[in-house]
Amino acid sequence: MKTIAYLGPPGTFSHEAAVTWRRRLEPEREKEVEELLACPDLPGVVDAVKNHRAMAGILPVENSIEGAVNLTLDLLLEEMELQIIGEVILPINHCLLSQADDINAVREVWSHPQALAQCRRYLAAVLPWAKIKAVTSTAEAAGEALKRPDLAAIASSFAASLYRLPILAQDIQDYSGNKTRFWVVGREAPSLTGPYKTSLVVAAPANRPGTLYTILKDFAEAGINLTRIESRPTKKELGEYLFFIDCEGRCDEAPLNEVLAGLKSRTVLLRILGTYALG
Repeated sequence: MKTIAYLGPPGTFSHEAAVTWRRRLEPEREKEVEELLACPDLPGVVDAVKNHRAMAGILPVENSIEGAVNLTLDLLLEEMELQIIGEVILPINHCLLSQADDINAVREVWSHPQALAQCRRYLAAVLPWAKIKAVTSTAEAAGEALKRPDLAAIASSFAASLYRLPILAQDIQDYSGNKTRFWVVGREAPSLTGPYKTSLVVAAPANRPGTLYTILKDFAEAGINLTRIESRPTKKELGEYLFFIDCEGRCDEAPLNEVLAGLKSRTVLLRILGTYALG
């Protein structure tokens, strides 16, 4: 079983990330759609891996403009059977897709709410007359654009190729450098070369001054680079938080394993979400 589950329908950025991950594992293999499983939502992606319908699942974890995907953090915290086995960082380059002869013939623009928000200035400047409609995904918008020549979708060039839609304009996002990071979840990490990253979640025993410092100082003293810190409510008491941390290194090698061993006695929760190669 080599199926990879992703948030569908086909043509989403999650779909593109799934294709990117598969090519990283098997660079010489031709794309086979039947090896990818489109799921209706993120819990469905996790469920597919948990129940052995897929060997891995693709979960968006953060966007450079929109920030963290909180549902992904919650799902990984709740699911004890799975671990993070890799990551994919995907550039988000929005395109205007349509069968219209030119932009002036476009009367409506459909896309996911985040894509519409990320192209707000472009739409106001170039298509001020167009009706804007939010739908569940950029892929759904692309599918609708196949049905009407006066409708344009904001989606990726990947979706344009998949749906065979002409691209009227490329890179229409308001901010350059837009990227989304995806976690790949599964049961066993593939054999890839480093460098390595470790993702973990910790919770301090009490909400008091210096709580976060007592957790982070050991990383600094050991010279371990923290690449990301994200807080999430514990859902138990107002003001109590969990801290999701990404850091460089393997959890089973020094100096990171020594830091983690020292933290165990000073935290009420310390869980390794995964150690995985970035190469």
